Amino acid sequence: MKTNIFIRSLHRYLSIFIAIQLLLWTVSGIYFAFNKIELIRGEQYRLATNVEYRIFDRLGQQVIASNKDGNIVYRTYPDGNLLEKLSAEEAKLIASIKTSLEPVSATLITKSSPGSEYRGRSLPIYQITTTSKDDINIYLDPLSGDVLAIRSDSWRMWDFLWSLHIMDYDQRDNINNFLLRLFSILALVSSISGILLFFFGKKK
Repeated sequence: MKTNIFIRSLHRYLSIFIAIQLLLWTVSGIYFAFNKIELIRGEQYRLATNVEYRIFDRLGQQVIASNKDGNIVYRTYPDGNLLEKLSAEEAKLIASIKTSLEPVSATLITKSSPGSEYRGRSLPIYQITTTSKDDINIYLDPLSGDVLAIRSDSWRMWDFLWSLHIMDYDQRDNINNFLLRLFSILALVSSISGILLFFFGKKK
C-alpha cells in the first residue's frame, strides 16, 4: 500500500514538473509559429544593395561575379565575356577537388520540386552522386562551381524528423503553417489545464 502511494505521489509531482517544461516549450513554439523568421532577422530593414564584385578561380580560369540586388552575373576576367555553364565532367572534377568524396555522375537540375534536398538554392544546379555508403549527393553551382549543399542519409533522416516536428510535410521549411499554429494552441490549453488540475483538482 505504501509503495502504491509513493508511486502515485512520485508520478503526480513528476507530471507537474514535466507539464511546466512542456508549457515553456509550447509558449516558445507559438512564438515561432506566429512570427516569420525573416522579420525576426530584420530583413525588412535592409535597403537595396549596391553592386558587389567577387573574383575567383574556376578550373584555372579567372572569373568575376557581379551581384546587384541579388542578381548574379558571371563573366570571364579580364575580357568580360559571359561565363558558360560547367559541363558534367567539369562539375565532377570540381566536386572531387573541393570535397573528400568520389563523384560518380552529374545531373543538371532545372526544375524545383517541393521538399527537395536542394530547396532554397537557385536553379539550375548540378546534383552529383558519389560512391559513399551514406548515399551522399553534392549540389554544385553550374557557373561558379561553388559547393552549395552536401546531403546524406543522415541529413535526410534529420530533415524528415524536422518536418514532423514543425508539421510541414510538403515544403519542410514553413514554421508558420496552420497545423503547427493549431496544435501549438491546443498544446498550450492542455498544458495550462494540466497544471490547474494539479493544484485545484479534487482528490478521490
